[in-house]
Amino acid sequence: MKRTALLNVFAVCAGLMISAVPVFAHHSFAAEYDSKKPVTLTGTVTKVEWMNPHARFYINVKDESGKITPWELELGSPNGLMRLGWTRHSLQEGDVVTVTGSLAKDGTNLANARQVTLADGKKVFAGSSEKQETPAAPEAK
Repeated sequence: MKRTALLNVFAVCAGLMISAVPVFAHHSFAAEYDSKKPVTLTGTVTKVEWMNPHARFYINVKDESGKITPWELELGSPNGLMRLGWTRHSLQEGDVVTVTGSLAKDGTNLANARQVTLADGKKVFAGSSEKQETPAAPEAK
């Protein structure tokens, strides 16, 4: 009897663990963003989310007519950003920044940031998950 109960508990636990696997799934850059649709945005930071799996920040972009459009920008993981020299304080609400990146495929105001020019003028790599093209090796003469 004890062995059967133990096997039942094990089976339930295993089932719960297997059903949780999709929670840990991670999207690829190509599934969500289009590298053939580059974007450059300048705006005021309204919010920063420094959490896994990707840090995100939000900016308000003002067009020529004065209309403000909110944008969401995805960065790399906080750990990866720290290796690139970022800190939790690199972006602050109210900072005016310029971001280059790739637009989301779904047409929303979402982009994967490639480079961010911070308020102090410092340009930093955003830890993008986009595959970078490697330059061709020079031809031998």
